[in-house]
Amino acid sequence: MNITQLKCFLAAAEVLHFGRAAQSLDILPATLGRHVKQLEDHLGVALFQRTTRAVALTEAGTRVLEDARALIAQAETLEEKARAVRSAEPHVLRVGAIDSAAAGLIPQILQPLHEARPGLEIQIIEQKTIYLLPKLLSGSLDIAFCRPPDVRDPKLVFRTLFYETAVVALPKSHPLADRESIEIADLAEEPLIVPDRRSRPHSHDLTMSLFLGAGLTARVAQIAEEKQTIVNLVAAGTGLAIVPRWTARLRVEGVRFLPLAKTDATSQAKLILAAAWARGTRDPLRDDFLHVLNLQLEALEASA
Repeated sequence: MNITQLKCFLAAAEVLHFGRAAQSLDILPATLGRHVKQLEDHLGVALFQRTTRAVALTEAGTRVLEDARALIAQAETLEEKARAVRSAEPHVLRVGAIDSAAAGLIPQILQPLHEARPGLEIQIIEQKTIYLLPKLLSGSLDIAFCRPPDVRDPKLVFRTLFYETAVVALPKSHPLADRESIEIADLAEEPLIVPDRRSRPHSHDLTMSLFLGAGLTARVAQIAEEKQTIVNLVAAGTGLAIVPRWTARLRVEGVRFLPLAKTDATSQAKLILAAAWARGTRDPLRDDFLHVLNLQLEALEASA
């Protein structure tokens, strides 16, 4: 059970209409329904009676409604207190980043940022999106570069920056390694190393959708979470992997990164990268950071 599930339940309970509730949270009705179902499964009871014409709370739903409101209110109070403590401390710009952004975007933005704001201290926290977003809400991060989730908390602002291109990581000794580009069909019989969907849904789904679009099924040989681990497994000969192009900056010995041959499917096979921050917060250093980022966007997008 998590706050997102509770928020979806509360939104649906207040309007008794999944479509309008999803709209209020800026998510798809199917996504809201999935989170409500996960909450129901966790609690072991049905919270709604749903028909094609109406939605109503069950007895269990009615009983837990006020408790859900209280839990959400407590979480919001906690976030506000954390931000209040943060605002009283000396300001250091704390930047969160997923691994590919930490390897590709951050190094390219630091020099122009220091030129624009000499002496600015920047703290970089590299984690997955699922861990970065709660840190933004609690006030322990000022800005984060992440993959926008299906359910976007209305207390966060997400600004799309650009899309990262996918490439194939393979051992330099592999028969395909001397090619200029690789087609998905070339990977039909290859063992693949795929990110865990629970922690990296965008990267996981990218690989699966590429194979599905080619009418193939991915042969998953290994599940791994961290990009560094995935590339090291490629170097060890465990399999091949489809990763964001910035992963090549990890520079693991014995691994080549080749582009996918351009097709309609591969041209759309890109991973969105967004900047996120807490809505309604004012931060001059963050604004300066975004201003410098804007000036560098064209070059950054070309390298992604």
